[in-house]
This record gives sequence, structure tokens and C-alpha cells, in this order.
Amino acid sequence: MDVTETVFWVNGRLLPAAEATTSVRDHGFVVGDGVFEAVKVDHGRPFALERHLARMARSAAGMGLSGFDVDRVRAAAHEVLAANADLPPSGYDVLRITFTGGPGLLGSGRVGGEPTLVLGVTPGHDPDPTTSVVTVPYRRNEQGALTGLKTTSYGENVLALAAAHAAGASEALFANTRGLLCEGTGTNVFVVRDGALLTPPLASGCLAGITRALVVEWSGAREVDLPFDALTTSDEVFLTSTTRDVQAVVAVDGVPVGSGEAGPVTLAAARTFAERHRAHPEP
Repeated sequence: MDVTETVFWVNGRLLPAAEATTSVRDHGFVVGDGVFEAVKVDHGRPFALERHLARMARSAAGMGLSGFDVDRVRAAAHEVLAANADLPPSGYDVLRITFTGGPGLLGSGRVGGEPTLVLGVTPGHDPDPTTSVVTVPYRRNEQGALTGLKTTSYGENVLALAAAHAAGASEALFANTRGLLCEGTGTNVFVVRDGALLTPPLASGCLAGITRALVVEWSGAREVDLPFDALTTSDEVFLTSTTRDVQAVVAVDGVPVGSGEAGPVTLAAARTFAERHRAHPEP
């Protein structure tokens, strides 16, 4: 897919990429006053769209953003996917949905104007089956105002991910303020200890990932508080996200995890997710 040829949906209008713009006073641009979702699109079919829309509604409500209409966003999603249906295939695509406070002041205060809704499609790529990660000294605040919300305020994630890339890794993982394992910049994390598949609970401050929830449901993972060093003392570690599915972690901070290869529990979870994903595009 040539991204310059894609069509965007902007506040009710389908526009070519070159014309798809919003106000320079948009509160999402000025102070990150917005929420978003990234939805996997496989052969034109959005995966788990209803789950994404439900989470986006929760995020908008948590941010105090009024005017979010699930039915309108659903219809817009199908419109923009149809408008991009004739573009060359790229494996799978990602539908990005962004909802902001709309034009406002050049500061934190809201003016209560019309919100901004933008949807676009970008090419994805099949994830590598394994990856390496790093840990970062920054902490997720499990009691913060934005905890559990998928907002456009991603500055902390940008810094952490840059550190990961500089170290030759693809993801950075955070502890929370209590020193417990939390999440990655755009992923949830699972570990295998004594044969049990475990993941941090939502109370740790992690995002309620869509893929995370499906892996818990389909593979029987348990939610438990985990020490941060579980990343280096567990038999297996893997990440989940919309664009990674189930991805084995083979090294943390340059140190191999377990055997240094994807373990049997990880492989089973990945296989189950792939099979169920194909069979149930809207679980």
C-alpha cells in the first residue's frame, strides 16, 4: 500500500491523504487531549472492532471527552476501509481511529467545541516470531488520571521506545510505582513460571489490551502481581498487542530468557491465538 494514496475520514468527509488535515488549534495536537485505537485489518475485515470501540468509549469517558458516538465511529470505519479497498494489499493493514477535544485554546483549558474524529489506514507487517526487549527506569503510575486509558499522550512511550531501539530491541517494559511488572510502551506482557501462564492484573496500571484479554480467555492465563524481575527469572516471556499478536521474548536487557528460544507455552498460546483469530474475526 502506498500511504500517499490512502483516503482518510475526517469529521464526516473522505479526503485524500494530502488534503486530510485538522486545525493547528486542535487540543489533541496542542496538549494530547485525545484518545485512539489501532485495529488490525485482515483482508479488509477489522479484527475485534467492537472490543476496540468499547474500549475507546471508556477512554473517551475517562478523559471527559464528550460526543463520542460508537455507531458513528463504526460506520466511519467501514466507510474508510471501503474507500481504501482497491489499494495494493500489504499483508494486513491497521485502522487508526483518533478522537480529540477539537479546536481549542493554546493551553490545557477546554472550550467545549466540536470534537475531532479522524480515521485512516496504514500498512502493517507480519511480526517477527521472537524479539528482544529492554527495561527502563521510568515507572507507570497505577493511580494516575490516565491509568488504563488509551490516550494520545504518548510522550513517555516515545522516549522509552527510542531507548529500546537504541539498544537494538523492539520494546521497552515498565514497572509500576510499587516496583511490580506492568506493561510495555504498546504491549502487554505474559510470563511462564513453573508451567503457569501469568500476566499482571489491570490494577497494576497496564492497559486492558484487546489481544491480552483474548489470550487470557483462550489460553487460560491467570492475572497476578508479578515482581519486575519476573522478566529475567521466568521460564518464558511473551508480548501481546494488536500488531504483534503473541510474540516470544528471547532476551531482556541482552540476557537470554530461558533457553533463548520461544518456549512451549508461548508457542501454544501463539498457535491458539492464530487459529481463533482466523475463525472468529469479531470475538
